[in-house]
Amino acid sequence: MEPVLQHAFVLGLERVVAWSDLLDDINVFPVADGDTGRNLLASLTPLRYLQDSKEDTVYQLMMAARGNSGNIATRFFSGLLTAETPAGLAAAARIGRDKARDAVHDPMPGTMLTVFDCLVSHLEQASYENREGYIQEMLEQLAQVVRLTPTQLPVLAQAGVVDSGALGMFVFLESFFKGLINQVNDFIPITERFKGLLEISADFQESIENGFCVDTVVQLDPNRDDNLDFIHDMGEQAVVIPHDGYLKVHLHTSDKEEFRARMSTIGKIVQWSDDDIDEQVEHRKTQSQKQSIHIMTDAAGSLTRENARIMGFTLLNSYIVTRNRSLPETLFEPEELYRMMRSGEKVSTSQASDFERHQYYQRVLDQHDRVLYLSVGSAFTGNYDLAARWKSDNDEENRFSVVDTGAASGRLALIVMATVRFAEQTDDPEAVIKYARKAVDNCQEYVFLDKLQYLAAGGRLSKTSAFFGDTLRIKPVISPLPQGAHKVGTARNPKGQLEFAFEKLAASVKTDAKPLIMMEYSDNREWVETVARKEVIRRYPLAEIILQPVSLTSGAHMGPGTWAMAFIPEL
Repeated sequence: MEPVLQHAFVLGLERVVAWSDLLDDINVFPVADGDTGRNLLASLTPLRYLQDSKEDTVYQLMMAARGNSGNIATRFFSGLLTAETPAGLAAAARIGRDKARDAVHDPMPGTMLTVFDCLVSHLEQASYENREGYIQEMLEQLAQVVRLTPTQLPVLAQAGVVDSGALGMFVFLESFFKGLINQVNDFIPITERFKGLLEISADFQESIENGFCVDTVVQLDPNRDDNLDFIHDMGEQAVVIPHDGYLKVHLHTSDKEEFRARMSTIGKIVQWSDDDIDEQVEHRKTQSQKQSIHIMTDAAGSLTRENARIMGFTLLNSYIVTRNRSLPETLFEPEELYRMMRSGEKVSTSQASDFERHQYYQRVLDQHDRVLYLSVGSAFTGNYDLAARWKSDNDEENRFSVVDTGAASGRLALIVMATVRFAEQTDDPEAVIKYARKAVDNCQEYVFLDKLQYLAAGGRLSKTSAFFGDTLRIKPVISPLPQGAHKVGTARNPKGQLEFAFEKLAASVKTDAKPLIMMEYSDNREWVETVARKEVIRRYPLAEIILQPVSLTSGAHMGPGTWAMAFIPEL
């Protein structure tokens, strides 16, 4: 595959990542579970690192695919990847479109399948040309298809939005084709192209959906019965993908256990996940309060995608990198990460590309009048400098404010949570920025490591120092400060760690005060919740205590057994 084509796949994925929150927000079909964006970015991640063998990439796509949108999209891309040059895109798009349609039991108009139909039609009627006019004409046709999706699916008309899967594919293809002509800084804002079609109507009522959204991969038994009709009999929204002795199935079913039992009769289940649809729909209904300024921050703070959805802020992901994949940290399973680290498997982290970050900045400004980016400390990453440069070049109206918090992990998370709450209580954006700076000055965090070997594995400490530290059972205490992570003490056991934490807490917070305290855990939630948290409650009965997982960016370097305490005195 030509490098320009390979790079275009990456650009398409990165723009979908930047717009994934909006795709979640408007997701009402086939059910209003608000996960299209999440599913697409998780499913398409293998496009970031195309394998030498296209079959390997197709296999990785199959294994990564989740949800209705993710499974259909990965099937399309398994065909599009057959193109070696831009001139081969018409034939590749037809292969992908046909594969996607064949995978869906009941294809519906007004979905991403209709976008694929339009793409194939345009490429076949007029052979691909590497010029701006050709690309612009194609994109306008695709955009019109997306605009018309509410006329084809009644639930979209009721909600007043376009289909999120169709929009997701448009976002990808716009970046993909713009990348082929090197015009990735020249996008018509999505909010302009689809004005009036990106916000769910206030009187829209989600239908009650019972059952489970299941994704499974089966290694087929060669002696099985070839009749797979039972899959369609057991539920709805079936997507069935055969691949080289495996079968990937997505299904909405009311009886996941019976479905699992039936699938096990045709082969060995090698992957299984299920989500409660009703629970997802209920979660999607939870709406954050309107804020005077939209808050954006980095997932390097101990914040989850669920936190962002409920509180209404935007998260910028870093990536967890393992031997065979790279995944946004908010989508990586913590249990898997710490299990891998304990077994000695190499784990590292990486930052998103400049393009992906720039798309995030532009997206939030397209959606909100004012934005406050509370950046992870510049001593830890280059995120602050990148955002500041982008603001200088693109923010003539001064709507995008950037603050270097000097923080990471729980300290950053607590600063963000406190600021978001304050932003819901005032109409003055400047007051929110002032409050955020005050929170930065007053927030403290102490991180307690169990072993030093993980810092050594990541190159942040010599292996000799780690060996002697672990041999002597010295457990360091570090604090994320503007100058970087500093060692501020040691402890020999969990009891000593707690004593250290309460010494620091007592120095800043009176026992009758109402501080905001965050307790963070890695793979030790039970101890943090039942021992450490209970002791905090006993000593500070008026405190508000938040229990959070340690940021996986931090966890990937500090390792299992890590826990932390962050706190802000009453502001």
